[in-house]
Amino acid sequence: MKCDDHAIEWLLRSQDPVVRYLTLTDLLNAPLRSHQVVAARRAIADGARVRALLTGQGAGKQKSKSFGTHPGGFGVHPYKKWNGAHWRLVSLVELGVTRDVRARAAADQVLMWLTSDKHRARIKKISGRTRRCASQEGNALAVCSRLGMTDDPRVRYLARALVEWQWDDGGWNCDVNPRAHHSSFYESLAPLWGLVEYSRVTQDREAWRAADRAAEFFLRHRLFRSEKTGEVIERAWLKLHYPLYYHYDILQALVILARAGKVRDPRVCDALDIVESKRQPDGTWHAEAFYWKPISQARSNVDVLDWGRSGANEMITLNALRVLKAAGRVE
Repeated sequence: MKCDDHAIEWLLRSQDPVVRYLTLTDLLNAPLRSHQVVAARRAIADGARVRALLTGQGAGKQKSKSFGTHPGGFGVHPYKKWNGAHWRLVSLVELGVTRDVRARAAADQVLMWLTSDKHRARIKKISGRTRRCASQEGNALAVCSRLGMTDDPRVRYLARALVEWQWDDGGWNCDVNPRAHHSSFYESLAPLWGLVEYSRVTQDREAWRAADRAAEFFLRHRLFRSEKTGEVIERAWLKLHYPLYYHYDILQALVILARAGKVRDPRVCDALDIVESKRQPDGTWHAEAFYWKPISQARSNVDVLDWGRSGANEMITLNALRVLKAAGRVE
């Protein structure tokens, strides 16, 4: 990767210090003590995206008595799409926020929800398999690991629970149909991420083995193909999105597999080829579909900031270059 590459130059001109920081550290391997890296790192908390994601913390009330007054919350249930604490935290840690007091306060609300008696009572085991929307615990485990909270017993519970709930094929699923026996791509990617982050911090071997099995689940499918027929499972997975929340596409799968050290496996080549083919003539990538809506257009599935709906997309370009670099396809 060379600094005169147009996409790199474009990312380094970003008004968001997060994008500049991640470009310098993840793509250019700039020394962490270099002036540019230090300056960008110090500015992250004041960047427009981070400020937007933390706006309204501790303010307002909601119908739920359990969460409405929590100082780390945002006046809504932590899982409210897409402005509850759960979703904001995923975006915050993806933007490089670590060990931040405000983020930890939001994570406390998420942990209170996920480890509550009411929540745990709804977890079902049917025909020998735990039927759980494990993306919730997976995202939370990854977030808390990034925020330096792995000593919290509630975080350790999330890791143990994911290991315990893992299905025989390596993934997770919330389908309560007793005959359902194949894991869900949507419910398995976030747990893989969470277990990778947790095992990296704690050196927990059981968590790493579970992460390895989950990675193998995706690799067996070459990220988007049927094991039996080789056909594409879902065409929407071949489109590029950001943010993904709990959804799935091949670029997000490549990002998580890169964090697990798995993107040089030959079974990801098809997915890498597709991502590489989507690069624009100017070296950037565009968003092709969206799971979020701007505040001005809708009341549901509204994110608290604009991630870009046209033209070159900073986060998708950054992630595409990250995985191509990890795969050895760019220098």
